[in-house]
Amino acid sequence: MHHTIISAEQFRAERKPSWIVLDCRFDLGAPLWGEQAWRAGHLPGAHYLHLENQLSGSKTGSNGRHPLPDAQNLAQEFAALGIGADSQVITYDDAGGVYAARAWWLLRWLGHDQVALLDGGVRAFVAAGGALDQETPGRQQRRFVAQPQRAQWVDSATLQDNLGSGQLTVVDARSPQRFIGQEETMDPVGGHIPGALNRFYRDNLTAQEGFKPAQQLRQEWLTLLGPERHSADVVHQCGSGVTACVNLLAMEIAGLRASRLYPGSWSEWCADAARPVARD
Repeated sequence: MHHTIISAEQFRAERKPSWIVLDCRFDLGAPLWGEQAWRAGHLPGAHYLHLENQLSGSKTGSNGRHPLPDAQNLAQEFAALGIGADSQVITYDDAGGVYAARAWWLLRWLGHDQVALLDGGVRAFVAAGGALDQETPGRQQRRFVAQPQRAQWVDSATLQDNLGSGQLTVVDARSPQRFIGQEETMDPVGGHIPGALNRFYRDNLTAQEGFKPAQQLRQEWLTLLGPERHSADVVHQCGSGVTACVNLLAMEIAGLRASRLYPGSWSEWCADAARPVARD
């Protein structure tokens, strides 16, 4: 079973008919584009999952731009795609793993660990000799039992308490410019959670948008966090809980396991004017 990433070459050599493949391509500026791209050509047998319709929940105005979906509703979606307890799931996109990592994390949140991201996405698959097709895959209903892992994420109250204790290390996956409150394009307030560190999610990737080697990632993450910080004390966030999943996956690849996600991220944090904002 594969649990973090799988290369395009491995995927082509090892894939079994029972594997479930999820196309997670998306464009924040054009929400219909991902499904259109899937219809134009996708990995054979791949099902499409939409970031905002399936991989996010309902917005209230105070819970962020991509809140967690309802666990039972998401479990029903996965079951309808044929994902069962023994299924190997592969997620992919064409954006450095941003949206595929979100699906990867959500499956793990619901207790399904047999999920891996296709390293390099569509481009790597085609470069490895794979051919896309336009066929709509069949569906076979399976039994998917949601077992939400509460220990895999934290809420805003936990991070507010942490402002005083400093027991957790918050890592912000947004660009350095957005982190310091400049060039904010997505949220009404610029800045970051006080005390947070910045690790732009793209710093985990090569020029070909695959993940860097595990040892290199480990060295870079330990340099950022310091040798005394345990990975279980790390909380990842970004603008809305999506790109943060790339950082979380990178730590898993590096063998630095059990870090957590703040799903609401900056878009939830800054929705409450009473929460402090840092811009340095």
